[in-house]
Amino acid sequence: MFELNEEQRELVEAVRDFAAEKIAPHALEWDEKEHFPVDVLAEAGELGVGGIYVSEEHGGSGLTRSDAVLIFEELSKACPTIAAYISIHNMVVWMIDSYGTNEQRSTWIPMMAAMSDLGSYCLTEPGVGSDAAALSTSAVLDGDEYVLNGAKQFISGAGSSALYLVMARTANTGAKGISAFLVPADTPGLSFGPKEKKMGWNAQPTRQVFMQDVRIPASNLLGAEGQGFSIAMSGLNGGRLNIGACSIGGGQLALEKSVAYLKEREAFGGPLTRQEALVFKLADMDMELEAARSLLRRAAAALDAKAPDAVRLCAMAKRVATDAGFNAANTAIQLHGGYGYLSEYGLEKIVRDLRVHQILEGTNEIMQLIVGRGLIES
Repeated sequence: MFELNEEQRELVEAVRDFAAEKIAPHALEWDEKEHFPVDVLAEAGELGVGGIYVSEEHGGSGLTRSDAVLIFEELSKACPTIAAYISIHNMVVWMIDSYGTNEQRSTWIPMMAAMSDLGSYCLTEPGVGSDAAALSTSAVLDGDEYVLNGAKQFISGAGSSALYLVMARTANTGAKGISAFLVPADTPGLSFGPKEKKMGWNAQPTRQVFMQDVRIPASNLLGAEGQGFSIAMSGLNGGRLNIGACSIGGGQLALEKSVAYLKEREAFGGPLTRQEALVFKLADMDMELEAARSLLRRAAAALDAKAPDAVRLCAMAKRVATDAGFNAANTAIQLHGGYGYLSEYGLEKIVRDLRVHQILEGTNEIMQLIVGRGLIES
């Protein structure tokens, strides 16, 4: 069911080669120095990963969600942090392509698909968290302009992006009162907090985004007034698949490192592969990752087909894949013993990077809620 066709095999090989040459050799240094490699992102854009499932009309690659999960798994084997940012950027570009006017699409997509312009997704707010429908950032129509006021929290790429896709309240009607806006980085009144000190994801900046009397043309409204929450949620379905793929990629790398280590490390008179208890750990890692990968690809196929159970499957896949990836990386540290705790082996970085995947794009508890509610309400 999930055998790759020839085009997909060529795609995977091209991304794998790029990631191995341009990202993997620098991942530990970027993490240590908190360096955001915008030059390498621009090179990734040349490869076509800046607008993966965006139409080709304005420079996108015109691929599918099923293709995307293959891409993000390969990128994440090199560095989950960079792969995850590229996922977020793609979500912004896809929203513009899906809901934008012809003018908005022609203005923003070419440079964003090339990743010479980067994008940030601004939904979460301080004190709101998972209850996204309760956001308070406001957008008030004043003549032919909207005036935005408020703050956003945990924004990837903030301070480096050229465009901020901001969800703001245009009416006090709950989720139906939220609208989406395109806010260019040079707009007066837009500012950023200091870089957050984080457990992982150090190679991409995370900041608060502040808007104080930010004026943008009314034409920067994305979609219709009141459509913002549905736009945000539709974008998150694909984002959940991507972040699940990033987790599987990181977990797969941890598994491969562990297999190599157990083969070469000797103790108790022979290689550690003689210790069945350790080999069973490898088998469990492999089985959990493969099961998650299969569910992820099924969910991606459902999203491509606009199947009625796509939301449920995306939630399932996100939960299962992010847990499987983190568990594999965490187990890998245990299998490596004290060496796994050293930064030079790269495993502790994978664990730090993958831990947040169980939180963002909707926490794994929210994924359970989505699936559980579906069972009760059906």
